[in-house]
Amino acid sequence: MPCCRIIVSGKVQGVGFRAFAKRQADSLDIAGWCRNLSTGEVEIMAKGAEEKIENLTALLRKGPPKARVDAMHVEQAKDCDEYARFEIIAKNTDSGTL
Repeated sequence: MPCCRIIVSGKVQGVGFRAFAKRQADSLDIAGWCRNLSTGEVEIMAKGAEEKIENLTALLRKGPPKARVDAMHVEQAKDCDEYARFEIIAKNTDSGTL
């Protein structure tokens, strides 16, 4: 199954974006995680069927009502651990740069 790293920028912190991402991933049976980055972006690691990953990215581009997605970068992840479900994890201090 494909695994993608997604970086979402815009007004995506403090607006329920991670909870939205989890709901969408759960509904699509996608495993992985999401977290806030110190840059103000949200990082998502998603593993699932290619069509489901495409559906997830389309939903993430819209985001929840209070969010504003300015940009989204999707790349194939080189290292993808086995994830049993989708989780929201603690804030990361990583810069988020690809």
